[in-house]
Amino acid sequence: MTSENPPQTRLAVLHGGDLPPGSERIEADPRLASVRYATADRLHEVLPGAHALFVWDLFSEAVEDAWPKADSLRWVHAATAGVDNLMFDRLVGSDVTVTNSRGVFDEPMAEYVLGLVVAFAKDLPATLDNQRRREWRHRETERVGGKHALVIGTGPIGRAIARQLRAVGMTVEGAGRTARTEDPDFGTVVESSLQTAAPGLAEALPRADYVVLAAPLTDATRDLADAAFLARMRPHARLINVGRGQLVDEDALGRALRAEELAGAALDVTRTEPLPEDSPLWSAPGALISPHMSGDVVGWRDELVELFADNLERFLGGSPLRNVVDKRRGYVSGP
Repeated sequence: MTSENPPQTRLAVLHGGDLPPGSERIEADPRLASVRYATADRLHEVLPGAHALFVWDLFSEAVEDAWPKADSLRWVHAATAGVDNLMFDRLVGSDVTVTNSRGVFDEPMAEYVLGLVVAFAKDLPATLDNQRRREWRHRETERVGGKHALVIGTGPIGRAIARQLRAVGMTVEGAGRTARTEDPDFGTVVESSLQTAAPGLAEALPRADYVVLAAPLTDATRDLADAAFLARMRPHARLINVGRGQLVDEDALGRALRAEELAGAALDVTRTEPLPEDSPLWSAPGALISPHMSGDVVGWRDELVELFADNLERFLGGSPLRNVVDKRRGYVSGP
């Protein structure tokens, strides 16, 4: 996209109570006529006349509700990698450009997944439980090297995960929209659907010791890990979800864990966040639950703002924007 901007651009910022760090630097740009901040319940008040919107309230769905007030909007930037909360029909069908924060979370999330693999293989949760009980209990653990991982989602995050897992001696296979061979990070990529007649995900799942969900949430991936999906996994395999909670049928997962049809599951994302206190997943055998933190390392908020500031400079200067999303697919344009 190349922007032809009015001489005085109006920026709206949707936040959840905490403003982006370094906001004063953005406000000082003389090319901005105004920078107006709003929480979800007041977004409709700041959208009229705004040319750009910075969605700092990471997973808010308020943009859809306030969309009728977006009379001048030309660009929306999300401080997230996933943009499923912005893929509503009226925005998708408009000429408003959407960009995301691809690149900020890739390596931190890959490191987190590697940490979960090691935690499972070395039985670290049981070690911590035994320590709390002051119990000295010797066990044998598993090797990581030589295990097989299937990474579902072949975007930048999935690729970073594949590189981390391969670096410790694991074999890695990918599952994405298009099957292919000789991929630089995955080697083989199978089609990520159980509905296709061609050999693909249905044959790949039984090969995997670890299945990692790193796909964006789309109509094609919603409830991907359902009962049929889980039934194809090996009983000793583990499921790791760092994508979106809606990728997993949590009831089916809970049943599989309690029946010992799976060895474990690590969920950094859940369908409802925070995970309700009465959710059976908290106590499911082999479950590791973390509060949507796999990509959040020290300084991550500053990195998000730096990326937005760079794109704002491009927008104000009429240069092509970074991380433009293909709204029809919900993916970032490019390889």
